[in-house]
Amino acid sequence: MADNIRNPILPGFNPDPSICRVGEDYYIATSTFEWYPGVQIHHSRDLANWQLVSRPLARATQLDMRGNPDSCGIWAPCLSYADGLFWLIYTDMKRYEGNFKDGHNYLVTAPSIEGPWSDPVYLNASGFDPSLFHDDDGRKWLVNLKWDYRQREGGDRFGGILLQEYDAERRRLVGPIHNIFAGTGMKLTEGPHLYRRDGWYHLLVAEGGTGYDHAVTMARSREIAGPYEVHPDNPVLTSRHDPDNPLQRAGHADLVEAPDGETFMVHLCGRPLPGTRRSPLGRETAIQRVEWGEDGWLRLAHGGNAPALEVAISGANTGVEQRRPAADETYEFKPGALPADFQWLRTPEPERLFSLDARPGYLRLFGRESVGSWFEQALVARRQDSWHCSAETELEYEPDDIQQFAGLIAYYNRFKFHYLAVSLNDAGDRVLSVMSCHDEWPSGQLDIAEAGVMLEAGLPVRLGLDIRERELQFRFAQGDADWQSIGPVLDAGLLSDEGSGRAHGYFTGNFLGMAAHDISGRATPADFAGFRYCRNAR
Repeated sequence: MADNIRNPILPGFNPDPSICRVGEDYYIATSTFEWYPGVQIHHSRDLANWQLVSRPLARATQLDMRGNPDSCGIWAPCLSYADGLFWLIYTDMKRYEGNFKDGHNYLVTAPSIEGPWSDPVYLNASGFDPSLFHDDDGRKWLVNLKWDYRQREGGDRFGGILLQEYDAERRRLVGPIHNIFAGTGMKLTEGPHLYRRDGWYHLLVAEGGTGYDHAVTMARSREIAGPYEVHPDNPVLTSRHDPDNPLQRAGHADLVEAPDGETFMVHLCGRPLPGTRRSPLGRETAIQRVEWGEDGWLRLAHGGNAPALEVAISGANTGVEQRRPAADETYEFKPGALPADFQWLRTPEPERLFSLDARPGYLRLFGRESVGSWFEQALVARRQDSWHCSAETELEYEPDDIQQFAGLIAYYNRFKFHYLAVSLNDAGDRVLSVMSCHDEWPSGQLDIAEAGVMLEAGLPVRLGLDIRERELQFRFAQGDADWQSIGPVLDAGLLSDEGSGRAHGYFTGNFLGMAAHDISGRATPADFAGFRYCRNAR
């Protein structure tokens, strides 16, 4: 048994956590961006061990992201519980490049975390990171940042935190809009959450951007509309002055009170590969124990403002054992639904991309648009959540054109991927080759390794990859043959938010999975017999 929680509690791409408690049950909602279904919700009873229990935005009336660019889609959901319902607020971001942000904010509710989740109520589009606060008097208030498309001083287009009342009976925002907080000198003020304690309204925000200057700051007021005075020791949480801390990019947080009165903060973080500023696991979720001081301000319980890798717990959770994830995950494809770890991209019509019923025991992908399409791409994958990992699958596939290809893919987005694909050569032979896009933004230039491998006719092919921190190596086998490496050793660190270090930023994480593409438009099927994911393989 142990008395510490080791961070992160949600490894792999799980950013922008929002936490709530219902009785003895804790729930965390995280962003999913362009991956479908939208929003991940994990459950725990001890704050140390978490299980995925719901992805609530699962139909077209709630979410349709076809055409959304990379790193758009679901931004920063907020999950709360009141009046016998779960309330989920989310942004569907349609554009984030340049001066404009086209993000639409919605609300759905459900009597249970498993649903059924309602059709959405449209709220506003004035800015992203919306959050719903349930006040003690029963009134409900929406807060979100205001996006200012004009060039502000220092390039900051974050125009303050807006507050407006939500009328649950009329199902719409009502009354005046208040700009309650302009932020601090750290700028880029976003991710607002409101809390009420001891007669104060406490406002928690993220500042400094979601990179290596990210931080959590706080302010408080006696009146909900302000004025708000800033925390004397801001930032409350940051890694910006602690470059050796394994938890970097700490920020975008939320608070929860345990039944025994202890308070915890969940926040996003990133774990860069040693010696780099590359985080292929994406932005993850960590937890810190916090305390309210005699002056009424919140601070980290362990002191300072840097996140702790291990967090002491006490009270009812003392002695909890934090279980490690299984070293080997073997997935079988059965009729019905995909294994819970898997998602696809953008579309609410997955039946056009894949079937688990067409050939029982197999995942059949129907080749659709090209790799990196923002509309309809047959790619089914799971998160990479370990620096050292392997993935394997077996493929049966008979292309009849060079425009058809299918295989095993390590995919960050349309500009960053490595793909081991079966296709045809000009002579009509079935060949296996490695295709990569090495963060070639904005051209999307494709690099195809010259040395392709001829495959034996009529035999399925086993495909594998091994990731060892910065390096990725593909492998293959047919029949009873041993595994053989194929292609060069590839840059695994490139499949990260930071990528090549160019100015164009992203916010997701690397996925490993199966793909089929048919740019001839004939939807040629590819059958995959299972998938295996191994963590910490060396």
